[in-house]
Amino acid sequence: MQKGLTGNTTMRTLGLAITLACVAPLLSAAEIKGTLKPGELSIGSDLTYPPYTYLEQKTPAGFDPEFMQLMGTQLGLKPRFLDTRFANLILGVNAQRFDVVASALYVTPERAKQVDFLSYLKTGSSLMVLSAGDFKPQRPEDLCGKRVGSIKGASWVPKLNKVSAEYCLPAGKPAIESREFPTSPEAAQALLAQAVDVQMEDAAVAKITVEKLQGKTVISSSELIYPVVVGLAVRKENPALLQELTGALNQIKQDGSYGKLLARYNLAEPNAAEISAALGN
Repeated sequence: MQKGLTGNTTMRTLGLAITLACVAPLLSAAEIKGTLKPGELSIGSDLTYPPYTYLEQKTPAGFDPEFMQLMGTQLGLKPRFLDTRFANLILGVNAQRFDVVASALYVTPERAKQVDFLSYLKTGSSLMVLSAGDFKPQRPEDLCGKRVGSIKGASWVPKLNKVSAEYCLPAGKPAIESREFPTSPEAAQALLAQAVDVQMEDAAVAKITVEKLQGKTVISSSELIYPVVVGLAVRKENPALLQELTGALNQIKQDGSYGKLLARYNLAEPNAAEISAALGN
């Protein structure tokens, strides 16, 4: 009787060991890569922001989707994009609604307190106005007394507020009035409707917007305003995924696919000094 119990116990133990051996690789893959779902990389992205992220025939397109496809291939993970408004991206990744943010998210010291960044490109801002108007601002200091449209949560809004408080008002000029919109296209529509005087926008986004509007708007600023570094964002409690993403980025740099993608979108790779400055170090 005791022998029979021992045999059954042995068989149960062996069966459990086999089951755990089969499941362990899946658990290990999810744990090591830090993803919410094994075999998948869920990506929060505002798919209203061409040329970085947008929908083309219901399929994610643009720089960030192409970039994340390259990263996913290196990681052995299938990218899945979750369309999320820009202002909710950091909230979403910290609430574990998705694994990573890839959505032209500017790296700032304030944001770096909330998430960990992997910097992967640099860009800047431009000023866009109506072609038919006389107002053609070149720099933020030209915006005193003007209504400035921006996508909600844009990193330059606090900087405009600072210009307003420290330059416009002391000079006896009216304050800058910042108006924020859920998406970049809505800010552009406000400009067309003359609900704002100027739209401040990412330089690459402004360029493609001007092209789409076929002469109705023009970029008035001749140089990049507030040059910035863009980064992928992950939860601070997820160093495993950050490490995996860093390794994947190094791989696509080495095989040349990253450089080719940057060149196609007229973007550049940030250097170590620019990344350090963006993080506030």
